[in-house]
Amino acid sequence: VQLVESGGGLVQPGGSLRLSCTGSGFTFSTYYMNWFRQPPGKGLEWVSSITSDGTHTYYEDSVKGRFTISRGNVRNTGYLQMNSLKSEDTALYFCGIAWAGPKQYNYRGQGTQVTVSS
Repeated sequence: VQLVESGGGLVQPGGSLRLSCTGSGFTFSTYYMNWFRQPPGKGLEWVSSITSDGTHTYYEDSVKGRFTISRGNVRNTGYLQMNSLKSEDTALYFCGIAWAGPKQYNYRGQGTQVTVSS
């Protein structure tokens, strides 16, 4: 199982980024896909989840209305569109897959850094 995140970077407050997570070595379409983040000096936080078929999505309260999770099962790729970014969104972002449900993972990637700063 391999998960590779991309799309992170440095962005000004109010800006946008789109993170991608590409999976291989497993049947992507059978797993929930989740995004987590770890801010500097803090623990892992759950950000968002999407069901295996993409019909249901879940968001942590602080990102509702700003972040959008999606997935393309044909391409084995999931996405996190992040708009109206704030300094408190600065973190290392991970994608994780879980067969049992949202807000958890059985496997995760190495992460991509998002820094929101002027």
